[in-house]
Amino acid sequence: MSYEGKMLKDLAMPSRKKVEEALLKTLFKHNGVIKEFATGEEIVNEIADEFILNKNQRTAVLERIYRKENRIVKTPLWHRLLYRAADSLAKENLVSRPTSTILLTNKKEWMLTENGLDEALKILNIPKTQKEFLPTKSFEVQKIVKKLIETPRPANYNPFDKEKKVAKVTRESTIRTRGFRQAVIEAYDYKCAFCGMKIKTPDSLLWEVEAAHIVPNSEKGKDDIFNGLSLCHLHHWAFDAGWFTLQDDYKIQVSLKVNSLPSDFGRMGDYDFIRALSNKNSKMLLPKRKEIYPHQNAISWHRENKFFT
Repeated sequence: MSYEGKMLKDLAMPSRKKVEEALLKTLFKHNGVIKEFATGEEIVNEIADEFILNKNQRTAVLERIYRKENRIVKTPLWHRLLYRAADSLAKENLVSRPTSTILLTNKKEWMLTENGLDEALKILNIPKTQKEFLPTKSFEVQKIVKKLIETPRPANYNPFDKEKKVAKVTRESTIRTRGFRQAVIEAYDYKCAFCGMKIKTPDSLLWEVEAAHIVPNSEKGKDDIFNGLSLCHLHHWAFDAGWFTLQDDYKIQVSLKVNSLPSDFGRMGDYDFIRALSNKNSKMLLPKRKEIYPHQNAISWHRENKFFT
């Protein structure tokens, strides 16, 4: 038995397999990403707490001779066990290593892959059908997000994707859809662009806001940042139905048909979710970067084809 193996056995450390499972669950809990296992990082203690490790198990140090420089290298045993478990997951293509993730997000983090997310869902008994709605990041989805937010803003933008196949669902199309959703709701800081609503479920698994297409999916509208809005469920429905639209300066325009509605329609107590935006100066919330604002070509299509004047 190796020196390291003896230490692990003598201290009754958890098995690598159990640590791998804990890492997948923790990655899922942290939206698909965790930092490297440096001393002082909260994630190191968080996983240790899950195993109820004692002080000796948390602080034991492994000493190795670095022969190239003829010196002793000291490594916390718990940190080394975490790294070995994460490295094993990376070899199985369940996570991406920090050296790969940094090229994508500029952050040195471990990130779930699609296979890793599937495995985490399996461990947590969450149906795979939930993936479409989860904000959990995966390496493949983040590649889509990066492409969407870094695409140069076109002057003459066509919001239609003629090659889009609405009925056919494949793994690739599902990843693109999730990438679109993630890029849009992140751009708006998880808020509704019309009312500012920002809330998620008590277990932090789902955000209330949705990524809405300006030119609808049913019309083969593009799944890109220029054709997207982050909207709460109510305002998403109202936008698709034609109660609201946008002017080219991003001011909100409410249909005049609101004047013929019975006074109790569209109300939640004292709040009228349609009439509240009828002020001529009402303007939608916008992303921080102008380059990813909704494109006027998509907005004008909505005004002309979906909006009821």
